Amino acid sequence: MIRTAQVGASERSVRVMLYSHDTFGLGHLRRSRALASALTASDPSASAIILTGSPVAGRFTFPERVDHVRLPGVTKLPDGSYVSQTLGLDIDETTALRSGLIQTAVEQYDPDLLVVDKEPTGFRGELLPTLEWMAKRKSARCVLGLRDVLDEPAVLAAEWERKGAVDATERFYDEIWVYGPRSVYDPTQGLPLSDDTRKRIHWTGYLRREVTDAAETPDVPYVLITPGGGGDGQAMVSLVLEAYETDPTLTPHAVLVYGPFLSGDVRDAFDARVARLNGRVTALGFDARIEALFAGAEGVISMGGYNTFCEVLSFDKRAVIVPRTVPRLEQWIRASRAEELGLVRMLDEKRDGMNPQTMVKFIRALPSQQKPSQAGADGLLDGLDVVVDRATALMAAR
Repeated sequence: MIRTAQVGASERSVRVMLYSHDTFGLGHLRRSRALASALTASDPSASAIILTGSPVAGRFTFPERVDHVRLPGVTKLPDGSYVSQTLGLDIDETTALRSGLIQTAVEQYDPDLLVVDKEPTGFRGELLPTLEWMAKRKSARCVLGLRDVLDEPAVLAAEWERKGAVDATERFYDEIWVYGPRSVYDPTQGLPLSDDTRKRIHWTGYLRREVTDAAETPDVPYVLITPGGGGDGQAMVSLVLEAYETDPTLTPHAVLVYGPFLSGDVRDAFDARVARLNGRVTALGFDARIEALFAGAEGVISMGGYNTFCEVLSFDKRAVIVPRTVPRLEQWIRASRAEELGLVRMLDEKRDGMNPQTMVKFIRALPSQQKPSQAGADGLLDGLDVVVDRATALMAAR
């Protein structure tokens, strides 16, 4: 349990800040929200603020004593470069604005613990001035949080060298928390971290999810189809729809949640196809309470993002993962390792083929799959408890 922080002769409530760069998708924000919820729930007086660039942050509900600050948004282009979403500012000006807002928020909020998600230096190095300032003051503990898989080792090592991320990790972070079990995967393999830094790595296990907000769910059996944020889920969604179009007897019915970033003409075309399926597939644009849909589903067809994988394990759902392989191999590495452990099945484009007949077979086989719990998933989901324990120990040792 987190304890109140000692300040001179008086006490103040613990303050936690979480940085989530969120240039694309929902993963970083949803992970930060889960962490903030657990850390504040462990201490009735603790509070947390999430710094996020997610354009949909305002569509989520946050627990009591958890709030967020929305940083100016940026968009990642297909070639890997970024452009500003803020009218009249180029990407350098936007980065400088974000960096200044981050430092001001840290100075004013004065957190006892800063948890940085995935990027040791922040988006385009925007976090470095704040980390330097905090290091001089020595008033807060800093933690780098990494998901279970980042990318293939050689690609990751080159990326971290380019960003100066190894040096930042060595200099500024008291601990590294890996939100997964070491027995599944080590995301830091290939990184030239010192032995001293490696001793500060803690594998927490996956972050268990629960139904926090009630939502209406279908009263008939259904398979949940989710491409996560949806921005890169067009191929998977189309394949599932093709399966139901190809086989008019395919059951159970499907509930498709597009995600907030699958929109425009692509979404309109999918809606037209859904309408022609006469209720066998129903579609939702975006539901921040997707945990309730997971809980009620007979099975799940999804991409291989971290948060979706945590929900599959937490709600013990038979799942078929259709991972993307560009621009990162992260999802494929996670899905293939999970398949080896018997936690899920993976539809691999090279091995199985991306065609509707294959998807029909996978959906029909869902009821005969073993559940993740039968492969030991319950022992992999201690992440939030370990995070609370590590946070408590770190702040007590200040």
